[in-house]
Amino acid sequence: MLRLAIDENFNSDILRGLIRRQPQLDAIRVHDAGLKGADDPTVLEWAAREKRLLLTHDVTTMTKYAYDRVQQGQPMPGVVQVGRGVPIGEAIADILLIAECSLEGEWEGKVGYLPL
Repeated sequence: MLRLAIDENFNSDILRGLIRRQPQLDAIRVHDAGLKGADDPTVLEWAAREKRLLLTHDVTTMTKYAYDRVQQGQPMPGVVQVGRGVPIGEAIADILLIAECSLEGEWEGKVGYLPL
């Protein structure tokens, strides 16, 4: 199962639903990792070091910095942008599908968008 990083302003209802449906899910919020208020490049650097797929609602700056990392040849374990209009249940189901069915390293250098 993939390890997840949860961006600072990510919908907490989605996170709670993920944990309820899959208690063994390895997901950590960036502010629990000591990155509260950190800029996007710092969050992406941390996610890369920790080999965690980053879940975010930030389609503007986070994805830009993710693509910048790829262009610069830096590690980028993947970003999944969850649209704010995606129903919570659908977001939970799609994220669990990604976490449970993706191979380690499969999201390296990629940005994905939900809904699937």
